[in-house]
Amino acid sequence: MDLNLAGSLTQVLPVEDDSHIGHARRTARKLAEDLGFDEVDAGRVSLVVTELATNILKHAVHGEIHLRSLPDSSPGVEVIAVDRGPGFDPTHGLADGFSTRGTQGIGLGAALRQAQVFDVHSDSRGSVLLARFYPRQAPVQDRRYGVSHHSLHNDPACGDLWAICARDQTVSVLVIDGLGHGPVAEEAALAGADAFSRHAMEEPGSVLDAIHQQMRGTRGGAVAIAQYDGAQRRLQFNGIGNIGALLIGGEKPRGLASHPGIVGLQFRRVPTVAYPDCGGQLLILYSDGLQSRWNLRDYAGLAFRHPAIIATVLHRDYCRGKDDVTVLVITLETSDDRR
Repeated sequence: MDLNLAGSLTQVLPVEDDSHIGHARRTARKLAEDLGFDEVDAGRVSLVVTELATNILKHAVHGEIHLRSLPDSSPGVEVIAVDRGPGFDPTHGLADGFSTRGTQGIGLGAALRQAQVFDVHSDSRGSVLLARFYPRQAPVQDRRYGVSHHSLHNDPACGDLWAICARDQTVSVLVIDGLGHGPVAEEAALAGADAFSRHAMEEPGSVLDAIHQQMRGTRGGAVAIAQYDGAQRRLQFNGIGNIGALLIGGEKPRGLASHPGIVGLQFRRVPTVAYPDCGGQLLILYSDGLQSRWNLRDYAGLAFRHPAIIATVLHRDYCRGKDDVTVLVITLETSDDRR
């Protein structure tokens, strides 16, 4: 089945006092309704956001609710609760009746029942909880990808952009970082994304050439293109500029090398590099708004969590706070994984 996912910014809602709980609930419900959720399905979203925001205040004092629409054949809503609290043991915390604060302890149990997709990572650094919602009558096929996508200072214009295109067993992934930030950087990124949408299934070097031509006359930017063939379990990669890229899942992480230059202005064309036997591994792409010195092995069990959890944990702990930032994590699935 053909699939085209266009980048959408992560909406960040602070949770620091009781008034923020209501605001988060109303904002999440409106997002669900705008996506076509009926009253019952929008109510499920409202309930879980209320419970997650309440838990943040009770157990971590403050944190954030991240909201994002999930563009697909059946649009969905993604809710992620983020904090830097003391953490908890998920094997106990998800059971109804368990509470560390003398409350009824129904919050996480309710989230687990109401959301079609639920996952959690918690340690001494804090907790990140994921809930994804789709209309009840729609067939649910959760895509094993996650994105944490933020503009500097919550500017409505973002110079970072991502996209995913899938056809049969081939998945093509794009991350662009337009030079600087704000509307001019966004203009450059949008030009490149337009070219990607039309050429995504071509060889990555050819896709990069098309993006370069489309970005001429703009500020230009850094571009990374990764294309995975699930039938052959092979990844191809081509990148220009400072988009970081890693493959995780083998004996040790493999860095995917980008080359100097500015797409849209000037760069030296380089051959696409192929990486065999990548089935089941994680591909992580990130713009330079994220620090590069991190290691998933420092987080026990994180590599086995949902990609949306991984992307959010990395953003929480390694965002520079000086630029737009995008972290995209995708599981490279084979045909056997989809059965």
